[in-house]
Amino acid sequence: MKRLDVIGNVSRDVTRYPDHRGGTRLGGAALLVALAAAKAGRPVAPVCVLGSDLDHLPQASGLNQIDWSAHSKADGPSARFELEYDRQGELVAVRPDYGVADRLTTHALAHVDKHPSGQYHVCCRRPLDTAAVLDRLVHSGADFSMDFFLPSAEAMIRASAPWLTKATTVFVNAAEYLLLQSIVDTAELREIVVTDGPRGAAVWAFGRQTAAAVPPPHRLPREVSGAGDTLAGTFLAYRLQGATPAHALAEAVAAAARYVMAPSLPIPAQRRA
Repeated sequence: MKRLDVIGNVSRDVTRYPDHRGGTRLGGAALLVALAAAKAGRPVAPVCVLGSDLDHLPQASGLNQIDWSAHSKADGPSARFELEYDRQGELVAVRPDYGVADRLTTHALAHVDKHPSGQYHVCCRRPLDTAAVLDRLVHSGADFSMDFFLPSAEAMIRASAPWLTKATTVFVNAAEYLLLQSIVDTAELREIVVTDGPRGAAVWAFGRQTAAAVPPPHRLPREVSGAGDTLAGTFLAYRLQGATPAHALAEAVAAAARYVMAPSLPIPAQRRA
């Protein structure tokens, strides 16, 4: 079974809500997509750069279900994001500190050169040079999917527009889907997964809806940051294993629903020498 390599950040995150939910946690799209895909049965590796504060993660208990062989280490702090949400779980502010993640593009390009026939998912978020990475993947003949992050989505969609038709799957939320439709002809894209929080998700293929799913009703979620990454990782794992869009989406929506009600990932303590 071919491994899924996820290009993106692994970070220290701080989430805040008006009712005092949230807190410090382990995050980053590369990690959360990878964990979800691994739980769904897919071999997976985050292609990321870890700073000296997180370079112990490959040895941490609870994270050994993913393959850490594609990561790089660098002196300095890992990426850090402060994410502020309203009570309904809508993102209202982001304060990034990219740290050593500013070396991600160089690391990702070198990794693709070493593994040109791999299966990739690209988390199209700053500070990654999305255009450079997608161009390398296309010229390498690799299969790839991609997602976005609303604060930078318009710039990233425009930067990735020349390669969108080559993607196996594009993940967007409802607001990002509107941006996508304003920039490219979405009827030309192979597969788009559109999420809309508790209102559900749908799959579109070349302009035609092929699947839809709604999560079960639940009380106020504990944490929404990372729900989209969990859905994407789960969906990809099932699709890569031959599942239909409807089956993959149902599993992905269920996984995201479980994620928002579960405790956040703690940052593992560094082991003492």
